[in-house]
Amino acid sequence: MSTETTVQDLLIEIGTEELPPSALSRLSAAFASQFAEQLAEHVLAYGAIEAFATPRRLALIVRGLAARQPDREEIRRGPALKAAFDANGAPTKAALGFARSCGVDVATLAREETAKGQWLVHRSVQHGEETAALLPALTSTALGQLPIPKRMRWGDGDVTFVRPVHWVCMRFADAAVPGEVLGVPIGTETRGHRFHAPAAIAIATPDDYAPALRRAYVEPDFAARREAIHDQVLASARNIGGEASLPDDLLDEVTALCEWPVALLGQFDEAFLEVPAEALIETMQHHQKYFPVHGADGTLLPYFVAVSNIDSRQPEIVRAGNERVIRPRFSDARFFWEQDLRTPLADLQPALERVVFQHKLGSIADKSRRVAAASRHIAAQLEYDAALAERAALLAKCDLVTAMVGEFASLQGIMGRHYAERSGETPCVAAAMEEQYLPRHAGDRLPASECGRVLALADKLDTLVGIFAIGERPTGVKDPYGLRRAAIGVLRMLIETPLALDLRALLDNAAAAFPASVGASAAVAETYAYVMERLRSYYAEQGIEAEVIDAVMAVDASAPSDFDRRVRAVTAFTQLEAADALAAANKRIANILKKSEPVPTDIALDGGLLREPAEQRLAERVAALREHVAPLLETGEYTEALAALAELRPDVDRFFDQVMVNAEEPALRANRLMLVRDVLALFSSIADISRLRVGGQG
Repeated sequence: MSTETTVQDLLIEIGTEELPPSALSRLSAAFASQFAEQLAEHVLAYGAIEAFATPRRLALIVRGLAARQPDREEIRRGPALKAAFDANGAPTKAALGFARSCGVDVATLAREETAKGQWLVHRSVQHGEETAALLPALTSTALGQLPIPKRMRWGDGDVTFVRPVHWVCMRFADAAVPGEVLGVPIGTETRGHRFHAPAAIAIATPDDYAPALRRAYVEPDFAARREAIHDQVLASARNIGGEASLPDDLLDEVTALCEWPVALLGQFDEAFLEVPAEALIETMQHHQKYFPVHGADGTLLPYFVAVSNIDSRQPEIVRAGNERVIRPRFSDARFFWEQDLRTPLADLQPALERVVFQHKLGSIADKSRRVAAASRHIAAQLEYDAALAERAALLAKCDLVTAMVGEFASLQGIMGRHYAERSGETPCVAAAMEEQYLPRHAGDRLPASECGRVLALADKLDTLVGIFAIGERPTGVKDPYGLRRAAIGVLRMLIETPLALDLRALLDNAAAAFPASVGASAAVAETYAYVMERLRSYYAEQGIEAEVIDAVMAVDASAPSDFDRRVRAVTAFTQLEAADALAAANKRIANILKKSEPVPTDIALDGGLLREPAEQRLAERVAALREHVAPLLETGEYTEALAALAELRPDVDRFFDQVMVNAEEPALRANRLMLVRDVLALFSSIADISRLRVGGQG
């Protein structure tokens, strides 16, 4: 077989119309990944893959790619030797037919010895194909597997892609690659910047690719372009003593919108700063893709940084154009703000009757009344001001019918806070307007005000119970009502604040506010199970083992803050030297009790039947520890309680070594079963530690 090991670098570039900026990074990474899969599938070795992406191209450079597939030996087994030749040694029809199918004479066939006898075999070498001949098909297949939700068709052909393809450039070392990709003939030319260098650019080798594009005003490396934008924007803002805001998603989007970024500092009329900063920032970032500039104290300054995709000889004209474009947008925001301020927030409540929350669950006004009732209940439990909590709930959704939120939906809650402050609402109520939506995502902050905590809880609980009641439980990746986020938000608030509230009772109370026709009360059990199940992923992100969660899930701990203390306690317990032995002992006790006759729970241990020193000692220790840990359990000090119970290990070990639990005498056997029942009950008051792994076993 051939041992050819020649390797060469490969360039592939797909030139397109402007690619969707929100998907550019994902498409680039997927192209590299899918092409790597194709190389592996075709047994083509390579060193590394470098990905490039700009608004008009996806490109790869594959380093050290094998010039051809390796040769491989093929072995075909024919008939058994005893069936291949007759008594005289002449080939039979079976041997002749096999040789004919292989295209050789019988005499050239080899023989193979196996445990089941000898066989005729034919060995041949399958020569590997040249890589260059495979590249068009490999590239087309990789592109066909990119995550493109909606593909486009162009021209008269049936080829589809995320955007129309205008050119394909390939170089395998210094050689051209014949063929076509996505209906476009493969060439050896790329294109530079649309305005600075529109002419075709010949690429001689893969190493020429990036330098040639940079000379043509295109930075092909996404990461390098992103870093350049980051540095230019910061420098522009610092020129006027400010600090630019550079959120990652905006930085990624702007990087995907330009090939040769040039940052320009723009300015706007200070009078616009009378509008809430969030509205101006929303306009700059999401509508214009500008970077806002803040002062040292965090206040918004009347400046922005725009990133142009052209290195203009007259940058002041480009700057003026950006300033001119943003002015009417800011004017609109100021108009909405001034118009909304004419109506106190509370006066907008009647308009909520006309806004549907969910057609089976009524209007936003209906939801607000339910949440207000729940808020009073929760506030009373926490000894907060129930009247303020109710007020916050009734006003919470009023900003949905304002002009500003109608234009900038992402500002709901934020604008509610501003309007509440302008309407003279108390600071607690005003803060709750924004905090009701917290936490918005993983790692987001929690509500800090009392009204905000209550409102955020009540609102999420109402949504969870209501949506489950109408049978809209999340399925797969579909979660249109954000129930997963709501469930995690509820758990985080109860655990991390913490709030000592019973989740099941909270859901019961939320369900009671719905009309009987909704059947919300019947959905409480399912809703509770769904929310509690989210604890598995919540703790998994913290590195806590699933077995610990299972152990705590086995006991009734419906207050998440209490559940969390138990989880922390069991996690600490697993680190103790006695943990494995006690977990095994609890598992053994559970099995004994399962297989024995039922042990009454209302009959106490009979001290007169404790005959063996080991059982007497264990009974004494159980009684003492029960008295010791009772106040610890009362105050939720589970870590200390389990640490104390760990001291039982030598007594439990001695008991099982020296005492026969299933004694023949019925009264003695029953008494010993009650003793091990009491041992199990001590631990089960915190968690079912029999569910912990013992020696690495579940």
